[in-house]
Amino acid sequence: MTEISKKEKFDVATGELRNWQGRQEWFFNRDDTDHYEAYYEGPYKRQEVWQKRTLEELIKKDSRVESLLEYGCGTTRFTRWWHEIGIQATGGDISPFMLAQGVHLFNGDLVLADSHHMPFKNHTFDALAFITTFEYYKRPIEVIREAARVGKYGIIFGMMNRNTPKLVRRRVQQLFGQNNYYVTANFYTPASLKELIAEALPDRDYSIQWNATGLPKWFPRQQWKLPYGDFFGLYVQFNDV
Repeated sequence: MTEISKKEKFDVATGELRNWQGRQEWFFNRDDTDHYEAYYEGPYKRQEVWQKRTLEELIKKDSRVESLLEYGCGTTRFTRWWHEIGIQATGGDISPFMLAQGVHLFNGDLVLADSHHMPFKNHTFDALAFITTFEYYKRPIEVIREAARVGKYGIIFGMMNRNTPKLVRRRVQQLFGQNNYYVTANFYTPASLKELIAEALPDRDYSIQWNATGLPKWFPRQQWKLPYGDFFGLYVQFNDV
């Protein structure tokens, strides 16, 4: 038997298998996915606190929501948290590498599936959630319609805001081959996301609430109703059910 050289590197997924939607994505690359949890425990910890606070304030205004499906749940970072605020959560993701970590961190149900074709019946859950994942869909209108089919009362988005100085920093990093997480991301503002929702759901009766956070640490406020900051939460509440 030939001894395998210690220097020889085997990819868990080849370059071809890392493709989704016709392009390579970071969440199929273990060089990136294996560090995801550490990123949140490190430099992103303070931002996560305010992101969760913003999302909780929005979702809790709709008392009908007791169950939720989070698509693009990744390692279940936020999926675990929904349970902490009293919402029964299920996670879904297209990346086996992210879910492989999630099964060891989360005691609830997880599904490996594409968000464009959710393997659930109509109104299986009270709500759908997309937390820093909606930015990666090439066909977002299809995803919104699927979310409205499966989520009975609403859809909550946690989004990386286009209106932030950090956008420039991210693009500069990418020019130098750094920060793979945002290479294929399409950033939105509250206004542009509202327009997309209106196009996807022309026949639905709904109302929208949102709030922004991700402001500099020195800023006197960490949440405000202005479309600026690194992150915004937006909840679409369906009024016709």
